[in-house]
Amino acid sequence: MARTSVRITPLLALSFSAALLLTATGCGGDSDTSASSATSSGAEGDAAGKDSPVVVATTSWEGAFAKAAGAEDVTVIVPESVQHAPDYDPKPSDLAAVADADFVLYAPFEPYAEKFKEAAGGDAELVEVNLDNDAEKARAEVTRLGKMFGTESAAAEWITAFDTEYGKLQKDLKSAWPDGKAPTAVAQVFAAWSAKLAGAEVVGTYGPEAVTAKQLSDLSEKKPQLVLDNVHMSTGTVLPDSGARQVGIVNYPDRELDLLTVYKNAATTLEKAMNAS
Repeated sequence: MARTSVRITPLLALSFSAALLLTATGCGGDSDTSASSATSSGAEGDAAGKDSPVVVATTSWEGAFAKAAGAEDVTVIVPESVQHAPDYDPKPSDLAAVADADFVLYAPFEPYAEKFKEAAGGDAELVEVNLDNDAEKARAEVTRLGKMFGTESAAAEWITAFDTEYGKLQKDLKSAWPDGKAPTAVAQVFAAWSAKLAGAEVVGTYGPEAVTAKQLSDLSEKKPQLVLDNVHMSTGTVLPDSGARQVGIVNYPDRELDLLTVYKNAATTLEKAMNAS
């Protein structure tokens, strides 16, 4: 069942036969914990007997974690063009794709998660993914998924490569600190990981709820040099007229499902912002 390369199936590319399958079987940035347990020995045993499990991921973010953990056959449901993934409305053909999966990866903040649970039936293992690009949390999640998929060696290799690249990016960003000092930053809660990457001092956070006038006032008083905004939930300029440079941080990988690229792109954006300040 496993394939030799990552297969990403955007919504519009799902075949007519998938829709027929749905008819025949009656078959979503933040759940059924028993279904998503990483200690399910049955799921581990099934995955261990294959080269790679068949994984359906709601978005490229879950898909990238799956690929990092060693999965080779990964189908992504929400198209890359959707800026705010939780707004996506799954089509019947999306739900049909879930029917053939060994694992279905989703996040609890996605409102369509329940639909995918129902479509998966009893054959697929439902896995709630902790979508956070914080380096420590990313390592832990890749390790957990690798154990679940039976691809521990591939997951460990990815973590080794990640640690090397992450360390290099941190070193390069430190050399870009204005006047050799760690910059101060205000960060949207789902972009705070990028502050750690840059070695910035976080003096305040905001979101995911709308920022109130008092919050804006309090954050402005901190006089941050940078505002690290989550482009997937942006509400425009956060601290206008404060002198802070706003940086858009992207959490979701592109269609290649390369999680490392997210860190590289963030580092490039942060370095430009610090050099310009």
